[in-house]
Amino acid sequence: MASYDTDQAEGLRRLLERPTPRVFTFFSVLPDDEKGAMLINLAASLAANDHNALLVDACMTPSGVLSRFGGIVVATLLDVARQERGMDEAVRMVPEGFALARLSRKNVSASTHPQASRLAEIFDALTAESDVTLVNGELSDEDALPVPAMEMGEIVVHMSTTPSSIKAAYVLLKDLSDRLGRRPFSLLVSGGSEAEAQMVYANMAQTANRYLAAQLNFMGSIPADEHIRRASGQGRTVLEAFPLTGASLAFKRLAGQFSLSNLTKGTYGMATDGASLGV
Repeated sequence: MASYDTDQAEGLRRLLERPTPRVFTFFSVLPDDEKGAMLINLAASLAANDHNALLVDACMTPSGVLSRFGGIVVATLLDVARQERGMDEAVRMVPEGFALARLSRKNVSASTHPQASRLAEIFDALTAESDVTLVNGELSDEDALPVPAMEMGEIVVHMSTTPSSIKAAYVLLKDLSDRLGRRPFSLLVSGGSEAEAQMVYANMAQTANRYLAAQLNFMGSIPADEHIRRASGQGRTVLEAFPLTGASLAFKRLAGQFSLSNLTKGTYGMATDGASLGV
């Protein structure tokens, strides 16, 4: 009996100590290859930081994420929901140390698609097995997110410091705000210095608060660095190919912010204690 009680207590302790799964859905106004490289490098940095990371491509058309791996994912999670393929055919561990999956090849509406609820269950099960889930996101034809967990997770807008990107990011934020209602969003800024990224964030946050009643949070920045493109051209991550460059250090910092040790979780997976990720 004592042994059973000890085993039960140990199991409960492990359950309570397990990090809460978090879903971060990224929408980008940058070219697809830039967004894909960002997501792959971030996922690889999370894996290098001992996170059990999952990257889900939720775009309907082949994206920079899947093309980077030469179509390694042969089935989709929707195929699994239809019981046409097995989970082992839809989820792959890649050499960079994280798991990769594709949501669907077709538009999935949570309100009309016959397998929508089953797809949501499969997605929830996968995220429960991961510390952090990164989603390459896009809105459906109905301007909806395909599974509820994405809407309840953190929404990140990926942009640069150029005027055209700033304008496009604001339009995207307005579309997301109109669809999802009043809620926090996060910004990830690529292509400028930390000071430039902070200035862009401050201006965007002020404008979004004034005209959209939306709270914006600064996730971080990734500097302009030719090494990202060079590493991608070699089929490698910048962390592997050029570990001491500015981009590698930026991705390491971003990955470090996903640690739960100093975060107090709030609504929509946001931190509430002033941490730099999601506040």
